[in-house]
Amino acid sequence: MAELTEIRWHGRGGQGVVTAGKMLAQVALNSGQYFQAFPDYGPERAGAPIRAFTRVSPAPIHKHCQIQRPGIVLVLDPTLLEAVDVAEGLKEDGVLVVNTDESPASVRQVVGFHTGKVFTVDATKIALETLGREITNTPMLGALVKATGILTVDDLVAQTRKQFGDKFGQEIVDRNVEAIRRAADEVQEG
Repeated sequence: MAELTEIRWHGRGGQGVVTAGKMLAQVALNSGQYFQAFPDYGPERAGAPIRAFTRVSPAPIHKHCQIQRPGIVLVLDPTLLEAVDVAEGLKEDGVLVVNTDESPASVRQVVGFHTGKVFTVDATKIALETLGREITNTPMLGALVKATGILTVDDLVAQTRKQFGDKFGQEIVDRNVEAIRRAADEVQEG
């Protein structure tokens, strides 16, 4: 990675958007990068639309504001595609990664993002099949690193094992690792 990467996350309260942004930042730190990770929400309750932001850079980061022109946008909840302008400010050569069973071409039409790259992955299906719950943050992290190459899947897996190892049992850690790897394998570009 040669420059500052700015990422905006869209999801709903309770979906792990903030956790995913922080986890990505921790992977960056472990690989010698600098980072910032912060949410943008107030008193919203579970299910309300929220945003989070992550910056990753090989050099110290001196910006301390929300990300207005992200290079990457992730959408964890496909119902937000028509409720929120998820492509707002996305750079023309940016990357949009969406949790949906729709094609990248279909997502382009819905959000009106006709430049850059669009990736889709059915993170909901992966989460239900691997985790038994509709928690899409770890599959979306797998799709993100595969789609962008900003970090490696192996680094993400190592951080997942480290971060989740003390909180959850080995079975849950292994299921999250499976979700990450499946999403990395199944993400589609269009």
